[in-house]
Amino acid sequence: MATTYKSEEEIVQVVQGFESCVTGKDSFSHPDHLAVAVFYLRQNEKQALNLMRASLHRFLDHYDCRANYHETLTRFWILLVRGTLKGLAPGLGLLDATNAVVNRLNNSRIAFEFYSKECVESAAAKEGWVEPDLKPLELIGN
Repeated sequence: MATTYKSEEEIVQVVQGFESCVTGKDSFSHPDHLAVAVFYLRQNEKQALNLMRASLHRFLDHYDCRANYHETLTRFWILLVRGTLKGLAPGLGLLDATNAVVNRLNNSRIAFEFYSKECVESAAAKEGWVEPDLKPLELIGN
C-alpha cells in the first residue's frame, strides 16, 4: 500500500489548514479532501457531512468561490468514504485508515461511475442531493 500521509499529525495539519483557510485553494488536493472526510467520519460519523459542508463553505467563502460548492458531490464523497471505511479491518488507526481510503479512492472521477456529466452539472445536483443516475449507491456499501 502506498503511503500518502506519514503521520497522524500530518493529517491533523491538513484538517487544520483546511478549516483555518491557511491552505491555498489550489493546494487542497483530492487526497486532502479524502483525509478530511476520514477525519470527520472518525471524529463524529453522524455529523461528518455537516462538518464537511460547513468547512467547505468557510473555505470557499474565504477564497470567494462559493459557487464551486456542490452538495451532491460533497454528500456522495462522504458516503463513499464511509462505505470504504466500513470495509477496512476493524481497529485501524487514523493514519492507516486514511492511507487505505486514499489508495482506494484517489481518483476524483469515480463519481462519474455513478453520475452522468449532465446530472452532475445540473443546478439541482449543485444545490441539493440528487441520487445517482448511472449506478445505485448500494454498490458502495452504504
